[in-house]
Amino acid sequence: MSAVRFIDVPNMIRWVSSRGVEAIIGEMAAVVEEDFRRWHEFEKTPRIASHSLTGVIELMPTSDGDIFGFKYVNGHPNNPLGGLQTVTAFGMLADVSSGYPVFISEMTIMTALRTAATSAMAAQHLARPDSRVMALIGTGSQAEFQSLGFRALLGINEVRIWDTDPAAMAKFAHNARALGFDVHEASSAADATSGADIITTCTADKVNATVLTDAMVGRGVHVNAIGGDCPGKTELEAAILDRARVFVEYTPQTRIEGEIQQQAPDFPVTELWEVIDGSRPGRTSPEDITVFDSVGFAIEDFAALRYTCAAVEGTDFYTHLDLVADPTDPKDLFSFAVGSGADRPVVQAVHG
Repeated sequence: MSAVRFIDVPNMIRWVSSRGVEAIIGEMAAVVEEDFRRWHEFEKTPRIASHSLTGVIELMPTSDGDIFGFKYVNGHPNNPLGGLQTVTAFGMLADVSSGYPVFISEMTIMTALRTAATSAMAAQHLARPDSRVMALIGTGSQAEFQSLGFRALLGINEVRIWDTDPAAMAKFAHNARALGFDVHEASSAADATSGADIITTCTADKVNATVLTDAMVGRGVHVNAIGGDCPGKTELEAAILDRARVFVEYTPQTRIEGEIQQQAPDFPVTELWEVIDGSRPGRTSPEDITVFDSVGFAIEDFAALRYTCAAVEGTDFYTHLDLVADPTDPKDLFSFAVGSGADRPVVQAVHG
């Protein structure tokens, strides 16, 4: 039997509760950075997207030659109106040499962790080292994870927040204060960004919006733009990009989905891996405005899956799935399928 390790939602919750969100994000960020440093080892392609009037369903594949990974993810902004998550996901790792899957996990929670890990890791390279205050424009499901990521990697503990939904602001303020954050509930986006060293934008509406205006972004600010992630959805006024040094994950994908879809096809950007490996500069002075135009890329999910798979090894935070038909005689699938002879399937639960 070829058993595949599997983390379902209850086990993911147990693991996150046991290890701690802040610790996981910090450790995951190191693995994401490690995989960005070996960028050239990976197969890269923009994600495969199926768009509808209500949202998008995407596949995000990559391989480093030894391991293949993919994530299935959706984005449906109106889902919360029906009590559903805006984003859900699951992912898999497989052995390239055999093609057999080896690890499957829920990725709704994991994607929130890896998005925060990537954001904070990028800010380590792009934000001013003396940054102490972050503004959050959008306090939905990603907000607490982002705050914990920036505290883990940059020491940020003061957060200024704004959301058009008062309930979302109240939810975040309650959760964040319980986590030890100093929270300012702003009266507007402009109020939230006043005095901020880092501005994170993370809104859900699938529209070209101006969540952050040029006037809100002063010299030296780092903008972590993570809400614009599909064609026709942006958050930043284009004038901000004209004044900033803009950094992206994978340029062909970001030109379709990111903030730079507002710009000409030759608008200059730097891929983040180039800063991480030292081949191109990031921030060049305390006065620079830096923008991380992040849409999420498959290598980040690969790193998150790789980290999680290793982190839970030898624990009881996973079970096994008998997912692959694996007859004794690989050329006699029929006998296995009909349950004859020695290949009669045996149903059993296997636990890690």
